[in-house]
Amino acid sequence: IVMKKISSHIIIAVLIIIILLGTFYFYNKDTQTVEVIGNAQLSVLPDQALVYLQIETKDKSAEEAKNKNALITNKVISSLTNLRIKQENIQTENYNIYPEYDYEKGREITGYTASNYIKVITNDFNNVGKIVDSSVNSGALINYINFELSTEKSNEYKKLVLAEASKDSKEKAQAIADGLDKKLGSLVSISSSNYNYMPYPLYRAETAQDAKAVATTIQPKNLEISASIKAIYKIR
Repeated sequence: IVMKKISSHIIIAVLIIIILLGTFYFYNKDTQTVEVIGNAQLSVLPDQALVYLQIETKDKSAEEAKNKNALITNKVISSLTNLRIKQENIQTENYNIYPEYDYEKGREITGYTASNYIKVITNDFNNVGKIVDSSVNSGALINYINFELSTEKSNEYKKLVLAEASKDSKEKAQAIADGLDKKLGSLVSISSSNYNYMPYPLYRAETAQDAKAVATTIQPKNLEISASIKAIYKIR
């Protein structure tokens, strides 16, 4: 009796699975989808200029290289605060001390170099020339100067360009459905595949005089922001 009950339960379970698989098969047999990539671009003005500084000092000992670097760094920061640059807009990007070797003498250490990399942020483009002048006069090197977007503006434009990319994907899916004499159905899935913008480089490291010359003739240029999304729609 027990075996008969178990067998009947197994038969019922198998029948249910067959019915469910059959339903799934016939449902999907008549369901078609279209996959599209939506793209969008925005051209916007930057709201920040960033000056990337490098302070480099050398000495026979690591301690002295570090001390020399600290003196110049303090002088640079003092000159920037005199320009009313806020402390939170003067940020250390990287700092390291490393040995210098003479490989001809069997990798003999000849001295040490201390490098301090600082990023200075300003929303006033007219300040860039002053930042460059005061930093160079205080002993810093100018690595590069960029036009960029603040986090707030980047997030704002990100929402806009992704929304436009989403609209573009739907329009493309609708066009495909129309071309196939089909009706566009509901959205199956959507994923963001790309969002980016490239800061506009105003200057790349050459000489201090070049940096000063460039900084006095700043003309902000638009940044290109782009986004793309992948969407799948049903068509019927």
